[in-house]
Parts: sequence; C-alpha cells; structure tokens
Amino acid sequence: MNAPETTDWLEFNQTHLSAELAVLRELMERHVASPSAAASSDDIGSTSGNAQPAPLLQQVSRLFGLSPFERSLLLLCAAIELDGRFGSLCGVLNGDGRRVLPTFSLALAVLPGAHWSALTPEAPLRYWRLIELLPGETLTLSPLRIDERILHYLVGVPSTDARLRELLRPLTAVTTLPPTQEHIAQRIAALWSAGVDDRGVRAVGLWGPEQSSKRAILAAACADCGWSGQIMRAADLPAAPAERQALLRLWRREALLTDAVLVLDDHDSVGAPLHAVLDGLEGPLALLSREPVRGSAGALVGLDVPKPTASEQASLWRLALGPAGSGMDGAIDVLIGQFDLDPASITAAAADAQVAEVTDADADAVIGTHSLWQAARRQARPRLDELAQHIEPSTDWDGLVLPIEQKRLLQEIVASVRQRYKVYETWGLAANGKRGLGVAALFAGASGTGKTLAAEVIASALSLGLYRIDLSSVVSKYIGETEKNLRRVFDAAEQGGAVLLFDEADALFGKRSDVRDSHDRYANIEVSYLLQRMESYRGLAILTTNMKNALDSAFLRRLRFVVQFPFPDAALRAEIWRRVYPHSTPTDALDPAKLARLHVAGGNIRNIALNAAFLAADAGEPVRMAHMLRAARSEYAKLDQPLGETEVRGWL
Repeated sequence: MNAPETTDWLEFNQTHLSAELAVLRELMERHVASPSAAASSDDIGSTSGNAQPAPLLQQVSRLFGLSPFERSLLLLCAAIELDGRFGSLCGVLNGDGRRVLPTFSLALAVLPGAHWSALTPEAPLRYWRLIELLPGETLTLSPLRIDERILHYLVGVPSTDARLRELLRPLTAVTTLPPTQEHIAQRIAALWSAGVDDRGVRAVGLWGPEQSSKRAILAAACADCGWSGQIMRAADLPAAPAERQALLRLWRREALLTDAVLVLDDHDSVGAPLHAVLDGLEGPLALLSREPVRGSAGALVGLDVPKPTASEQASLWRLALGPAGSGMDGAIDVLIGQFDLDPASITAAAADAQVAEVTDADADAVIGTHSLWQAARRQARPRLDELAQHIEPSTDWDGLVLPIEQKRLLQEIVASVRQRYKVYETWGLAANGKRGLGVAALFAGASGTGKTLAAEVIASALSLGLYRIDLSSVVSKYIGETEKNLRRVFDAAEQGGAVLLFDEADALFGKRSDVRDSHDRYANIEVSYLLQRMESYRGLAILTTNMKNALDSAFLRRLRFVVQFPFPDAALRAEIWRRVYPHSTPTDALDPAKLARLHVAGGNIRNIALNAAFLAADAGEPVRMAHMLRAARSEYAKLDQPLGETEVRGWL
C-alpha cells in the first residue's frame, strides 16, 4: 500500500524502524553474551504503537502474511544493510568473522518463535522474494540477503523493482471523460471493488481499436478505487512458463506494495500467453485488446469501448477550444461529421489549431476553420502512415481530363462525403442503422485512364488524406489474417475519414467462388467482411480495377458509385497534351493535335511528357517535338507495341 510521503510520517517510520533495530541488536548482543539465553516472543515487535497508518515494517508483515519469526528474520536482513554493527554480531554468532550475513541456522538459534516452515519455497519470505538465498554449503548455512526493492520500501524511499522498471509505464489520468466512457469507468471500479471470489480477484477486458480511450477509462477507474495503474505490453511477457510466472509474481508483489493495477496491453494481438496470465495472476487486472480475449470461466468481464458519440465529441471540442472557439458551432459540426477523434486527440488538435492561429502575442488565439481542419487531419494521420502509402495530391479539377458524365459522378462523390453529417445526423437519415452509410466507389478502366489521378482530385477537393492500400501486404494465405489486416486499416482510417484507395483490387474483389473447400469458404468471408466495413466506413473507400466484368454482381450492387473511365478519344488526348506541362516548362512548337494521334492513355501521355522534358533539359533546349518523338518510341517499346508511321507523320 502507498504510505503518505510527508516529512512527519517519514520521521515517524524511521523512528519506529530504528527502535525495532535497537531491540533486535540488544537481543543478539544478549545471545552473544549468553548463548543459552532463550529469546522471548515479546522481544521484537513491541514498539509498534497505535499510529495510523502503520509503520512500513508492519505493513509488509500484514500484506504478505508474515509470522512473528519471519518478520524478525526480514528485519535482521534489513539490519545488515542499515547498521554496520549487525555484520559483526552475525560474524560472532556464525563462528566466523568473515561470515557477516545472517543464515537460517543463525535465525533458528537466536530469533523468538522460530519454525522450520519459514525456510520452504512456498513460505512468504521466499515465495514473494522478500529475501534472497545466496549460494552456500547447505540450506540452513546459505547467506541471506534482503531484496533491494523491499529494503527501499521499509525505509520509505519510492522505488520500482529493477526487473520491472523497463517493462512498466504509469497509466496517465485525464481530466475529462465523455459520459459513455465515464459510465464504463464507474462500472469497472464497481467490479474491482466487489470482486468475484474470496480473494477479491477481478479481471476486466476492454475491447476496441481506440487505445487512448481505453487507457483513459482505466485511469479513471483506478482513481475511483484509490489505486494506480501500470501498463505492461503483452509482447514483453516471457514465453517460458517459469520465467513468466516469476515475472508475474514480482508484479503482484509490486501491486501489493503500491496499491497498483496491472494493465496488460495486447492491442497489437501478438499472441501472448494471455490465458495463463488470466488464470494465474491474483489481484485486479485489466486487459486491453482490439478483439475479445477469452479467459477461464468467470475470470474475465469484457467491455466494448465505443468512440464518443457525436454530441459528446462536440462538447469535447467546445471544452478544448474554450473562449477561442466561440461561435464555431458550425465548424465543429463539420469536424465531427468527418473526423472520429478520441478525447485526447481532440484536445491535442484544439491546442495545435490555437497555436497556429495566434495573431498577436497580447490577444487571445483566433481559430480559423481551415486551421482546425488541418489540425484534426494531423491527429488522424500517424496511425494510417504505418499501414498504407500516403499519396500527396498533385492536381485539382482543372488537371483532370474526363468526359462530362464521369466528372459529374466524381463531383457527386465529393458531395456525398462532404454532406455526410448533415444528411445522416442533422436530417436523421442514419436513424435506421449504420449499414450502408459509407461511401464506396469503384473506378473501372484500363491502366492509365486516370483512376488514381481522380482519387487525388477527390482527396484534394475534400482536404483529406489519400492512402493507397498495398494488397500484397493485406491479403494473406493464412485463414483469418486478411480480415485482421483489413480491420487494422479501417480502424486506423476511421479516426480521420481518410480516402482509402484499393488500387488494382481484382485479386481480392473478384467473383466469389463456389465453396469447394475451407479456403474457398474463407475467401468468400474475406470479401463479405470487406463489404461490411466499406458500408459502415465513415470516409470514402475507392476500389480500382482494370476488369470490371470480373467483379461479382452482388459486390457491385453494394457500391454507391461506379465510375467507368473510358480510353480517351483523340479530342480528350489533345486536351491532356495541352495541360500536361505547367506554364513554367519551356516548350517550343508543340502540337497537341499531332501528339493526340498517339493511341495511348493519359498515364502513358504523362510518361512521354516527363521523359521528353528530361531529354530537353539534358540538351539545354526547350521541349520540342523531336524530344517527344524519342520519348514516344521509348514508351511504345516499354508497352511492346510498334509506333506507327501515321501516328508521328509531320512531327519533325
């Protein structure tokens, strides 16, 4: 238990410990003078008084169930470190002045109430590693040493066991929890306080993707119980059962000394031996995981941790912005319609936006909607950067050359994402459930027809991050792993409503197979899971394919938008050529009409233009048709196609 760290109490504890040592020293000196003198059970432990809280030696005795003899032996081991005179006394009693450490043999002969059972590994002194048995001739003649952590505790010096120090991190409390999460914290505190068996053991699991919210809930629950929380990664648990048990016993000892709760973090689902922990660890325990973890029957109470509701997020934004956010209710509604941030991220984003918008050192921060939006984006980005490739948009609507109908569909997609909150929340269309509220689109067309470029334009128009999902890192041959990888991507993206681009997705989204074996069945489950997440995803998910006909018709029906990107005709190709270079690029006599005779898609046009620019730059000339000809021949060779004479006639 935690003792009050006041000067008066520390002085009281030191006075008590010194008095106990004095009684022990007198007993040992008396035994040296008269080895046949019998020690009374009242010789040690009679100086405790009735002070509250009890001195730390008494607290250790109570916490670990020490008998009077075991308590005296622990005090003797501490005395060797605290008072040099005890080493000499031990040397005399051991019959060898060089043997200055106590032994069980010495304790059995000198200390009152001696009993042999105190020597066993199951007895408190050795079970809890309060003392250490050093190598020696026999069990009773082996030197004894007090554990360093216990010594520091007895003298009132704050410390953490060195074997745990690098594995534990304190659980940091937050000032405010939204009501839904506060309710969960109160329930956990009630469960811990009540207990489930005679020992008062209660393990609680918090499930969900949001790490910081789960930690904040546990910090509040610990505070309600008057405890502290310490986080340990499940991945750091030793795999060997004996090593794991030894580590957990050290933790349980630390928990008893400091009124602490172990928070085991298995957020990354590393497959740690959690069942053994849930079955074997006494005392309060919390487990954090994305997915539910099953323990022994009745050993674990699992609770799902939801994100704050829209109204709770709005309240958190107003609280975090303070006076600087006055009159920004409309901007806040837009933010919570797009970003699903946890309380910690909202607080950080508000602070970030205020710093960015300070206009005068003597004035209050003035927050602009743009700064607030960008701050929210920065909070959402780090989680996705670890799972997908971030693409920085390079163009806008003017740089996208498509037929009118395709552009109209793309603009409808932007409107659906931008007005999502108004339609679903303000107008109430989300009242019938969350299924089908996502915005999912399929971009179909040959390679180079502008599918990825269109995704960039949409992300730029929405001022959102664009992330390309590498399917080679998502699809797994192991059953269940693909869904787990997809879950991580969508969970991370939910926070910021990013635009997800599943490029060339035919491999995963092809026609669902007839079920012939377990692999076929699980392949269908993977597609079904993807459809489910796309329909509930609050952002925009874009799938691209070169083979629309290969996709399952049931799959297509569940997509909100399907945009066919046609191969550009001569007029569209000429327009692409007119826009391919910025105004700063030096050109000379380029003829878009002649260049448009090249029967290639927009992606190939950009490749030819880029290679021609490098050729011109190397020659120290503006870009001319001659450079275009050389670049076109290289591009056609790459495509393994002949460059026809009619396509380049009149270029030079």
